[in-house]
Amino acid sequence: MKRSIKIAVAAALALSATSAFATNGDHLIGLGAKARGMGGVGIGMSHGAESALVNPALITSVKGNEISFGGTIFMPDVQADMGYGYEKSKADLSVIPEVSLGSQVNDNIWLGVGMWGTAGMGTDYRDYATQMNMVTNLQLMQFGVPVAYKSNGFSIGIAPVLQYGSLDINYVTPMGADSTTQGVAQDFGFGYNVGAAYEMDGLTVGASYKSAINMTYEGQLSKATTQFGLNGGAGLSDDLEQPAEVGIGASYKMGGSTFAVDYKQIKWEDASGYKDFGWENQNVFMIGYQYEQDNWALRAGYNHASNPIKEHVAANAMAGDYDGAVLNFFNLLGFPAMVESHYTVGGTYAFSKTISADLAYVYVPESTEKYDTSAMTQAMGMGMTSEMKVKHSQDAVSVQINFNF
Repeated sequence: MKRSIKIAVAAALALSATSAFATNGDHLIGLGAKARGMGGVGIGMSHGAESALVNPALITSVKGNEISFGGTIFMPDVQADMGYGYEKSKADLSVIPEVSLGSQVNDNIWLGVGMWGTAGMGTDYRDYATQMNMVTNLQLMQFGVPVAYKSNGFSIGIAPVLQYGSLDINYVTPMGADSTTQGVAQDFGFGYNVGAAYEMDGLTVGASYKSAINMTYEGQLSKATTQFGLNGGAGLSDDLEQPAEVGIGASYKMGGSTFAVDYKQIKWEDASGYKDFGWENQNVFMIGYQYEQDNWALRAGYNHASNPIKEHVAANAMAGDYDGAVLNFFNLLGFPAMVESHYTVGGTYAFSKTISADLAYVYVPESTEKYDTSAMTQAMGMGMTSEMKVKHSQDAVSVQINFNF
């Protein structure tokens, strides 16, 4: 059993070895193909074992035992222009794994375990000197053990979480110097998710809270920002905390139809690292619909969250103040988590009472931003444009196999 767990962890890390683009900031809009097919809803609607990291109270819909495993093929299209025309990032394909297990212990208690690729972002311009050969790669994976209790329609749950993260930033400065960051930095952090739900006559309402998880990637952000003269040459810290989230949701089932809505806020402004880069809190709105009959189901949804990356005042290089321009540069070239609207469809087909498969597709139309970097180009003697332009769109396919016994 221990050997199987080690193999599963190794495989999951190998599959997530390329940079991923999540869609609400650096977060996936949903964990699991069912949720992703419905715009990410899951705070007030159960998706079985895959509910563990969204609202652990809702694993109580599992009857007996359920195992779900699969993944998401992420296909972002990111292009940047620093004055010489758009170049396409080669970080355009990632595989993000997900495994969820849920088990009903008795009439009141449920247990689970799982591991999920939850977030990430990055770009790859290694072949383009016009983009400073910038390569960035942030990966996050969480391991959780949800426990839930249910009585008279009311359920509560908690999932202690161990998070693994890695960050790598590389570039070549306009003066031809390699970045002073050295290799990939890794860290582990601890947090928790808690949730509650109440079900009555087809209506389910839920609430959830995810704690912040502090991560420190030694020698990455500090060295990268120091080399660009940020903060008077002192740079920023290496802390990059995954932010806390708070959310509510509801769903209503009427015959074969289920309507669901969720709202959550991602607290980037309070998270170490992200707040230093000027990220703003995101209000995320999700709506989903499911129609199910016999051994199949169809889903559709919509997810919207405003761009958390806001343009900074570029200031004046002659006065020695160009921090805003540097932040604009790093946010757009290295971490352009700026997409807003997501359109989703999905479905399920049950081959038997034991085995079923889920499929989901997410389409994200192109977002375009251009931020002022003139003060940085002046200060560093760069013969480039005074503004950074970036285009970003996405496609993603999620596949999942479920076993119920």
